Amino acid sequence: MGVETTYDTSERVRDARERYFIDNGFGAGGNYDEKWARVDVGPIPVMIPNTPGRVRAIRYHDLHHILTGYSTKLVGEFEISAWEIASGCGRQWFAWMINMTGLIAGLFVNPRAVYRAFIRGRHTRNLYDRPFDDALLEQPLGELRAQLGFFHDQDHRATPRDRLAFALWVTLAGLFSLLIVLLHVAAIGGLIWLLRSLAG
Repeated sequence: MGVETTYDTSERVRDARERYFIDNGFGAGGNYDEKWARVDVGPIPVMIPNTPGRVRAIRYHDLHHILTGYSTKLVGEFEISAWEIASGCGRQWFAWMINMTGLIAGLFVNPRAVYRAFIRGRHTRNLYDRPFDDALLEQPLGELRAQLGFFHDQDHRATPRDRLAFALWVTLAGLFSLLIVLLHVAAIGGLIWLLRSLAG
């Protein structure tokens, strides 16, 4: 799932967000109050617990999709993962966790797009350090984009520090992703051992 929607710069953030929810099938209000959230991993829908930590991060993440123009399709999600890491996720632990796995996965799908998104994030800001309130939602999109440095933001060339930061984050994200895989393998192995023990 996932669509690409264009927004007028004079449109309020709140109105753009509601259209984003509807266009992407998230339901009115984004279904933030649901106990489970559907996440599409390519063509495969996966249900995950809609924890308070996820809700706190996803409120900003959804606005980032609108501000950056990255779609909710697979490549768009990988792009926004790279962009959010480069621009910083603050204290949003769920965002760091999901984005690091998204960064690594994106390198196997479209490395150039992921790299460009990372460099873009190095030269723009995001909303993770801002209060999520009515004042934020009532702003015109163009005004908020200007505050975050989005005008002509894709014209930046990567500096040596940008390239070094990319290499360091890819390394860190790769180690994190490897750890997640090993934990899953250990959990599956433990379950198989338990089932065999009970059967024997």
